[in-house]
Amino acid sequence: MVYLIKDIISHLESIAPPPYQESYDNSQLLVGNPDSPVEGILCALDVTEAVVEEAKSKGCNLIIAHHPILFKGLKSLTGKNYVERTVIKAIKEDIAIYAIHTNLDAVDQGVNQKIAKKIGLSETRILAPKKGVLTKLTTFIPKEKAGEVLQALYKAGAGNIGNYSHCSFQTEGQGSFLPMENAQPSIGSRGKEEMVTEKRVELMFPSHLQSKIIHELKVAHPYEEVAYYLHPLENEHQDVGSGMIGHLPEPLSGMDFLEHLKKSMGLQVLKHTAILDKKVSKVALCGGAGIFLLGRAIKSRADVFVTADVKYHDFFEADQQILLADIGHYESEIYTKELLKDLLSQKFSNIATYLTNIVTNPISYL
Repeated sequence: MVYLIKDIISHLESIAPPPYQESYDNSQLLVGNPDSPVEGILCALDVTEAVVEEAKSKGCNLIIAHHPILFKGLKSLTGKNYVERTVIKAIKEDIAIYAIHTNLDAVDQGVNQKIAKKIGLSETRILAPKKGVLTKLTTFIPKEKAGEVLQALYKAGAGNIGNYSHCSFQTEGQGSFLPMENAQPSIGSRGKEEMVTEKRVELMFPSHLQSKIIHELKVAHPYEEVAYYLHPLENEHQDVGSGMIGHLPEPLSGMDFLEHLKKSMGLQVLKHTAILDKKVSKVALCGGAGIFLLGRAIKSRADVFVTADVKYHDFFEADQQILLADIGHYESEIYTKELLKDLLSQKFSNIATYLTNIVTNPISYL
């Protein structure tokens, strides 16, 4: 079977929907034609000229990267910096570039879960669940058709709460209507008021699925005119947000944990605050620049917070309440390329998918 670039994108965005990316981000197809057939895929953290050259040498015409090569608008393409040179090279070689960044950070099975698995955490959950990304649907269905319509809504992505699916609240009542002259009623007849036993059904869904949910509702519902209303919710979405928190298999001393962290993440070096006189059991983490979650980690009673890009004065904010470890931006997210390869290989087993061998870390250690 021949897959197009847009097929790959569709699969990845079903896992990490674009609406979950931060407002400053640029996760999307950055270079290339979405209708081009995929010949091979190279997974990377960053895209540089060397990564594009590697994709060419491996017969790949699609690079899936975590970090977008394009963050700001380009006003020219003259090759004056590495961004422009990389884009020019990708265009010349007919190699597409797709970035999946903060939306992959935000989902439960994304970047932070990958880090948690590398460290060996269990009982993981999102550290700072996101608000304002859920909607409640209320609709009214003839009693005998309620099950059929609900199944269509569940299949479209409604009714999931944490580890539970097919979640809804149903009450029974009487619905009334009078089909007018131009109506084509499935129940009753024009000019005659009808009373029908109906189920009032309420269920939640991720807001970005609204168009799909309403389409499926109207297709499955027997009525010509479907009565429904939508309520935006302020509930936290348990499976979407920033950072992650979990537990070690057994408590470790602060120093033993740091040694374990260094080994499991393949680190040359790490920075940390003073080691506290208590065991480390509960670990909070955030790939990339996550110091904004330090307060949440402390409030969640984590023993340690692992992240990157911590500034000098931010280390003081740990304030002897938590062990703070900065492992480096590249080092914290490098295993994202493995995550991407796994997500793609499970779905597209007939497409050659590779991990980049290029070290794109701009920082060296002496």
